[in-house]
Amino acid sequence: VQLQASGGGLVQPGGSLRLSCAVSGRIFSINDMAWYRQAPGKQRELVATITSGGSTNYVDSIKGRFTISRDNAKGTVYLQMNSLKPEDTAVYYCNARIRFGPRSPDYDYWGQGTLVTVSS
Repeated sequence: VQLQASGGGLVQPGGSLRLSCAVSGRIFSINDMAWYRQAPGKQRELVATITSGGSTNYVDSIKGRFTISRDNAKGTVYLQMNSLKPEDTAVYYCNARIRFGPRSPDYDYWGQGTLVTVSS
């Protein structure tokens, strides 16, 4: 199983980026999916989560600016980031809780990280 993240880059303050993360491999189902980020010198923090049914939660610092969504048919989670600020600069990691059978527990998988730099 692999999670392939993409979409990071350099953007000016106030700009937008859309991150994607696709799950590949033989799985039974994907439960919750999430985006985390880790800024230089800081601990990794949870940014947003989305359940298989589409319920979402966000950290306060990005509410109203970021939107998490998913396409269950494609096994992909997205993070639309608008009104970006320099403090959003970080490596962004996707996370998926994956099951390999109807009675399987959830297993955590991580993408490789994609760098978002917000700077003028």
